[in-house]
Amino acid sequence: MVQYLLIIAILFILEIGYFFVADKCNIIDKPNLRSSHTQITLRGGGIIFLLGAWVYSVLYGFPYPWFLAGLTAIAGISFVDDVRSVSNKIRLVVHFSSMLLMFQDFGILNWESWWIIVIALILCVGIINAYNFMDGINGITGGYSLAVLLPLMYLNQTLQFVDMHFLVVALLSVLVFCFFNFRKKAKCFAGDVGSVGIAFILLFALGKLILQTGDFAYVLFLGVYGADSVLTIVHRILLHENIGQPHRKHVYQLMANELKIPHVVVSLVYMILQLSISFGLIMCAGWQWGYFAAVLVVLIVVYVCFKKKYYHLHEEYLASKL
Repeated sequence: MVQYLLIIAILFILEIGYFFVADKCNIIDKPNLRSSHTQITLRGGGIIFLLGAWVYSVLYGFPYPWFLAGLTAIAGISFVDDVRSVSNKIRLVVHFSSMLLMFQDFGILNWESWWIIVIALILCVGIINAYNFMDGINGITGGYSLAVLLPLMYLNQTLQFVDMHFLVVALLSVLVFCFFNFRKKAKCFAGDVGSVGIAFILLFALGKLILQTGDFAYVLFLGVYGADSVLTIVHRILLHENIGQPHRKHVYQLMANELKIPHVVVSLVYMILQLSISFGLIMCAGWQWGYFAAVLVVLIVVYVCFKKKYYHLHEEYLASKL
């Protein structure tokens, strides 16, 4: 316990130190028509997830060196992108390279299964970018990350698929970030460095769980984000939009912007919903795939019904800006 108190003190010092640097270097997020916030706020506070991983590694003997190298690379290029725009090609090269480093730590790189590796690379890079796209309101990245970490920690007590200290330090990093972000007036935003960084960390732990159990159903630990991301992409394709352009069409954005629901409340809804789904999966030992299918159907139906009822408000918003 004393050790964890020391770690959280170090993390607070590092985060506050970053605020000083960000303020001096003008690393800020200015609101625009696509934003869900209205005030200039420090960007990149999510760098604490990367710093937390380094603190863990230094204190516990660098148990996952390839993972740490991948995290440093992917969070590093994301931080550069937060400060100044980086080419999509460069970012994707770093993303795929970082995932290969993670796979090396998993011990799954081999020529015989190259096609599985390729599919896994595309899927994992897609998940990381989806996690990044979902970072748009106060508290959602921190709250949702807690909702993923808690069931992972619960399972790790018995399955021991990853070092528990790794999960605890990740949890402490998220709590420190939430202290400054999960509030009505955020002190900082995660930035790409934060949302991409924590997504990489969660994917590593989730990947270790899936590889040890052989049960891919645990991907449902990311089900709420997954449903909102994938279905919103489908919606935008149907609208003939460029899916690479920023937008405000996610369900959480409609809730926060058009329905004027407080950011913290929306983030809590996503957090509680994901926690309920994840622990429901854990309790359904023996028929996980039936539960998996049922949850997906419910999420799709809820998404479609919500959009049918409230999307016209977003169209009215867009029309008002013409």
